[in-house]
Parts: sequence; structure tokens; C-alpha cells
Amino acid sequence: MQALPAMDGGFAPRDAEDGSWASSFASRVADLRSEGVTYEDSASFLRALTKSGILRFTDIRDRPDRFFLAHRLLARHAPEHGPGFWIRFTVQYNLFAGTVVALGGPEHLKQLDAIQDAGQLGCFGLTERLAGVNSGLVVNTTARWDPATETFIINSPTEGSAKNWISQGLCAEKAVCVANLTVGNQRCGPHAFLIDLRDARDGRLAAGITVGDMGRKTTGNDLDNAWIEFEHVRVPKSALLNRYGDVVDGRYVPASNNVRVMDMIGQRLFTGRVAVAQAALTFTRGLFAATRAYSDGKRCAMRGDAGQFLSDVPQLNSLYATAGTQLDAMDAFVAGCEAELATCLVRGAIPPTDLTRAIAVAKIRAVETSIASCHALRQEVGSYALMAGTGFENTDFLQCCKFAEGDSRILSQKLARDAFGEFVKNKGKAPRRWSKAEVGACRRVAKTVADATRAGMGKAAAWDSAWVDVYALADAVCDRVVLERTGGRGGERARL
Repeated sequence: MQALPAMDGGFAPRDAEDGSWASSFASRVADLRSEGVTYEDSASFLRALTKSGILRFTDIRDRPDRFFLAHRLLARHAPEHGPGFWIRFTVQYNLFAGTVVALGGPEHLKQLDAIQDAGQLGCFGLTERLAGVNSGLVVNTTARWDPATETFIINSPTEGSAKNWISQGLCAEKAVCVANLTVGNQRCGPHAFLIDLRDARDGRLAAGITVGDMGRKTTGNDLDNAWIEFEHVRVPKSALLNRYGDVVDGRYVPASNNVRVMDMIGQRLFTGRVAVAQAALTFTRGLFAATRAYSDGKRCAMRGDAGQFLSDVPQLNSLYATAGTQLDAMDAFVAGCEAELATCLVRGAIPPTDLTRAIAVAKIRAVETSIASCHALRQEVGSYALMAGTGFENTDFLQCCKFAEGDSRILSQKLARDAFGEFVKNKGKAPRRWSKAEVGACRRVAKTVADATRAGMGKAAAWDSAWVDVYALADAVCDRVVLERTGGRGGERARL
């Protein structure tokens, strides 16, 4: 895809067909309101958009270019609207529908078409009260196979295992629920189930399901966020998304010994991380473009000269240039990740390790660059940044990006653990491609962990004691990955 001019945001469509589709999609979402929108209003808008079929649920597999482009087009509204509808949209098309596409069998895909044609909404039940974004993929909800009735019994065994912060949870008729499956005496690990959350006719919750509102937020109150508890909820055998594992004759049968279902559930986080990275960059470009339009016309008397404008203030002028360069570099990096991931989606292939690492880096760096850029801009435009309607009031959109689809801290921990594991495996000899910063951080982590272990700390506590250098190591890995994939453009962290 060809990049648009700096500060214009997003990427241009590849061809005339995509250009026509993009115009059509943009016109459909142009009627989004920003004032006085309830979460019911927002849900109704998504129902209509879903039912229109302009973006099919299966486009995440068949037309991933449109899937990602739709996310970017919606993100252009974020400075005005905040994060609510963008999150609702990506939950519907990526986390809910995308999981069914990735894990479901032919009958599930037929069901997904029916859900779309009816304009129904779905949510994604993964995170739990005691296993939130800072804990990684931890699942304590249970699903037990009952051979007598040939049903699964889904249960929240403890208060802490209730699903938490489930976007669209108060409105959705359907849910993909992730639960630890047990068949007989065999523990089969986390699996995904497509279940009825509510009766589509009257909106009543299914028996055994309780939901509650997470409460008012600093932003995105046009999005319903819910906690969901399951009390021995029976769902039919057909609810199990069974492409990679099924119950046959009362026994659990994996479809492939080389594929873990949890890994395939995690696939949706890869598409989500690319979409989140692009959304953060698009939001930032939109905020900078709106602010630049204001500052270019705002007269500012400097040293007695009333003929100058706010954009002429040296530090602001420099910021525009510096941020533009950094955003261009990050756009190119993320676009490369999207292109490679799209190829995997179309082929139905699992992304290779180097791509999944690059996608994690893309999410971390795009969001951090955006946060740093927007914060620096706020500091340079004075009272303008305090005014409603400028976009600055919705910068918590970037906070949502930071913990969405894999909290940035968790992703950094994963990058550091992988690098340190390779360092230890090679007995302190780092690969040639590593930077001095990576080698130095690994050595510091090794020393701190060794000292802590000798002092009697356990493995986890010893690792935590080195947290400063752990994150320094993750930053160094990010620097190298970006440099390797951009030929030297954009490798350094944002310093604005």
C-alpha cells in the first residue's frame, strides 16, 4: 500500500476497486454521532453496519486488506468520537467473528453468516477478574463434558474467574467464551465455545448467566463493558469451536498434534495488534492534523512581531517535523507486518515466530510513539489542548490501545524472556545480529537473577527483581527488530 502524505493518516487503497469500497465504507460510518450517544445507540449503529454486509465477517480470511482498512477508516473518527465505537467494531469483527472463522467448522461458519445477516452482536469472553490484561492468557472458567446429556457445562467456579471488562457484553446476543475443557479425566486446556448469551427475540439472558456493568469510564462510555458469570450453563455439543479439537464418542480428539487450540485463540491477538497499532497511529495523525490547522491560523506575537503564527514557535514547528518523520517510519513498519500477516490469513497459515515478534513490537512501538507524540503536542499548544472538541479530550483512546490485544507490558516481558532464554541457552553468547544494548541488558538481568537466587528468592521473584533491566532488554529488542525490518528507519524510540 502507498503511504498518504504525512499527517493525513492511514494508507491509500491498493486499487480502484478498493478505493470505491473504501469510499462506500467511509460514507456508511460518516453518520456516527459524537455527542449524547448511549451504548444502546452505538450498538444499534453497529447492528445496521453489520447487517449491511459491506464488510463480511469472513473478510478477515478472504479480504484481510479490507478488514484492516476498515479499522483505519474508523480510527480517523477517534479524535472526535473517542475509542468506544472503534473497540466495539474490532470486538465484533476480529475477536468474536475472527475467532469463529479461525476455530470453527463448516456449521459454525454457516451460523456466523446467519448472525451477520440478522445484524446480531457478539462479544469475546477471555479476560477474567483475577486474570486481566497484566496476567497474560490465564483462563479459570471451566467447561466440563457431560456424556449423559451430551452437553458442555460452563461454570465460573470462583468469583475471580468471572469474565471481566467484556466489551459489548451488555448488548450482545452471542458470545465466544473461552474456558478450560475437561472430558472425563482428561484436561484439554482452554477451548472456545460459540454460545447464546441472550434470547435474540426478547433479550433475556440465557439460564445461568449473570452480567453487570463495569461502570462509568473516563472515555468510551458509548461502549458497554460488562462482567459475566456462568453458573453451570449447559450448551450443546455444537457450541464447541471444533476445527482443532472435538469430542468424539465421549473422548477428546485433537485434530492435529502440532496445533494447540490456545495458540489458535491467540491468533486473533495478532490481527488485533496490527489493527490497534494502526489505530493509534491514525488517531495521532488526526490529532496532529487538526492541531496544525489551528496553529497555522493562530496569530502569535513573538518578540513584538504580530505577523507570526503559533506554528512558527520553534519548538512546535520542530515537533511537527519530528513527529511526522517518526509516524512515517512506524506506518511503514506496521504496514509491512500487515502485508505479511495478510498472506498468512489468506493461506490459513500460522504466522512464523519472527513475524509474531515483529507484530508485538509494532503494537508496543506504535502505541508508545503515539502517546509520546500526543503528550508532547499537548505541552506545546497551551490552553488549546484544554478545549473540548480539539481531540485532546479523547487521548485516552491511546490508553485503551496500550492494554488492548495484549498489554504492552506483557508483550515486553515476552520479548525479554525470549531473548534472555536464547542468551542463557547459548551460554552467554549473543547472536551476531544483536545490539550491544541487548547484550548488556541480558548480562545485567543474568547478574541480578543470580544474586537474587543466591539470596534465596524463587525463580519468579528473582526475575521480577530485575524488572528495570528486563524492560530495558525489551526496548533493545524492539529497536533491533524495527531497524532490521525498515533498513534503519525508525529504530529509535520516540524522543520528543
